[in-house]
Amino acid sequence: MPDFLTSAFSPGGPVLPLDVLMRLAAALVFGGAVAWIYRRARGPAAASGSFPGTLVLLAVLIAMVTQVIGDNVARAFSLVGALSIVRFRTVVRDTQDTAYVIFAVVIGMSVGAHNLWVAAFGLVIVGLAAWLLSRASGSDDSPLWLLTLRLGVGLDYETITAPTLTAHLQKRALMSVETARQGVSLDVIYEVQLRSDDSAAAVVKDLNRIEGVQDVSLKRRGFETL
Repeated sequence: MPDFLTSAFSPGGPVLPLDVLMRLAAALVFGGAVAWIYRRARGPAAASGSFPGTLVLLAVLIAMVTQVIGDNVARAFSLVGALSIVRFRTVVRDTQDTAYVIFAVVIGMSVGAHNLWVAAFGLVIVGLAAWLLSRASGSDDSPLWLLTLRLGVGLDYETITAPTLTAHLQKRALMSVETARQGVSLDVIYEVQLRSDDSAAAVVKDLNRIEGVQDVSLKRRGFETL
């Protein structure tokens, strides 16, 4: 690799703009590779939205921060204090997403700290591990949903809803059953996966037609707390 990508900036020495530009461009490429691995390993459903783009930007930003800090300890503490005011409110949908955030941070730090071999080998090893994990889990691209049904407390929820649920859902798992509205209603919560040819609107519409069903809520898994 070129020396300007694998050697440290000299303390107090001149920093060539082209060197900085090339390192940030390398961070952009490596960050794109992280996002690509995430999309391939997690599937289109999990990789929808802005999260893959965030991984790319994170790699570039960390490379920038690493170059700003350099070997200056005082500057490092100053940046930590300045960045501590940032608060993240976005709910992480899956624990593996946290691992990919750390992955992007380490890749950006490696590029910014003039250690491209760590970034390159890390991409290969982590990419291989992510691929093996996705194969071992056997998961498909269909997202998970949380289905909440509110029914009268005297009704057998499984009997009256089973035909409709079976027709629309690929699989379902009962999460909880609890009383609502001071004991006159029953809230039944399932974790479900829709059939590939079904839509959330169709599921809600058909469940609302069932006599005794008072309310239906269907939310994407990971967004239920938003």
